[in-house]
Formats: sequence, structure tokens, C-alpha cells
Amino acid sequence: MADRETPVAGREVAAQGSFGVGVDKLRKRPDFLRAARALRQGTTGFHLQGNPRRDGAETMRVGFTCSKKVGNAVARNRAKRRLREVARRVLPEQGRAGWDYVLIGRAEVTAAHDLEQMCRDLEWALSRVHAQA
Repeated sequence: MADRETPVAGREVAAQGSFGVGVDKLRKRPDFLRAARALRQGTTGFHLQGNPRRDGAETMRVGFTCSKKVGNAVARNRAKRRLREVARRVLPEQGRAGWDYVLIGRAEVTAAHDLEQMCRDLEWALSRVHAQA
């Protein structure tokens, strides 16, 4: 019984949000569709969509998507892992509370593009999207 009561390593971190304090994941299709109708900015390695929710929430949310144009399941998963890492590095400092962000992978680019360049691209894209709001 004592083993069941002890917390499993990693579960506490996942409960807090793996992207940092104040950053949650987008999970529902309507949220992705609202972001698709909102502000957008393309970069070399990915496409960014941003939606100011204006609901008074103090958290920002982020979602990731890669279509079959990106490649097979292995290529899509690799691209999404890279997008998640870029978001983990940049969004806690550059993102705004109350916004939804969707990062969309690009075919044959996202999985192979330089990670540091993608971080700089996300910072640039965020500045452009925020300036449009």
C-alpha cells in the first residue's frame, strides 16, 4: 500500500505543465480552429498562429500540429518534438498571458532546421503577431 501513496516521478511535473508555469496545452479542436482564424505569421521552419482569448485567463496555451505533408508518422513526431522544445524555450518569456498559440510544422523543413534558428524565428514571429493585435 505504501508504494501506491508515493508520487511517481514526472507526474507532479506533468500536472504543473511541462512548458512552465502559466503555459498549458491546447487540446480541443474548437480552440485550434479559433487560432486558425486569428493572427498568423510564417517562418522558415514553421507557421505560427496566435489568438488573444480576452477571457481574463492568466495562462497562455500552446498547441502543435503537423499534417501528413510533413511526412510519415516518424517524421511528424520528430517535427512536433522539435516544435515542443522551441516552445519550451521561448514561450515562457516571450508569450503573453491569455493567448493561444499554435505551431504548425512545415514539410521537410521543421525536422531538419537548426533548433537555435527556430527559437529566434519564434521570437520574431511572436513580436510580429503581438504587433498586429
